[in-house]
Amino acid sequence: MSPGENLYFIALIPSEEICNEITTFKQDFSNRFSSYAALKVMPHITLKAPFMLPYSKHLKLLEWFQKLYVQRNPFQIELRDFGAFHNIHSPVVFVNPVMNLPLYALQKEIIRSFRIAYPQIGVLDIELKFKPHMTIAYRDLDPEIFIKAWEEYKVKKYQAVFEVKGFHLLQHDRKRWNIIETYFLDI
Repeated sequence: MSPGENLYFIALIPSEEICNEITTFKQDFSNRFSSYAALKVMPHITLKAPFMLPYSKHLKLLEWFQKLYVQRNPFQIELRDFGAFHNIHSPVVFVNPVMNLPLYALQKEIIRSFRIAYPQIGVLDIELKFKPHMTIAYRDLDPEIFIKAWEEYKVKKYQAVFEVKGFHLLQHDRKRWNIIETYFLDI
């Protein structure tokens, strides 16, 4: 993060109960596979990847977020089993959210609106090819240890469902991510 800039992202955050379950998987990776990085971030599904804005643009970002026009009612997301991104240098293991039309449409609308409001900030290819995931191990997961961990987690079962009533704008305070604004879906 550059001096004079804030770091933000937009995400769905499940219920506290599910967050605790996901954190248990993160802790397992920490204890048994020496992968700690995911423990630093609350369980979430990223809708807009992290981006930086100058301090002076903070209020304008809040205004944009509050005035988003998202035609969505609350909806459910099913979490089913585990997935992985097999990047040879930095593999990722995640809890697998089942893609559904409301989730897909919500993410696309946020990205569309963000591109209009902030054309100077690039949108990542992974945001355009949205693959929802809830990371439980990444960054410091050694590629060789990933192979061992993935052998176990690719057959491990997990299932949960949570209702999405809103999504969140988070800001990094140089130590951790904090929710600074919530957009509630129409009820």
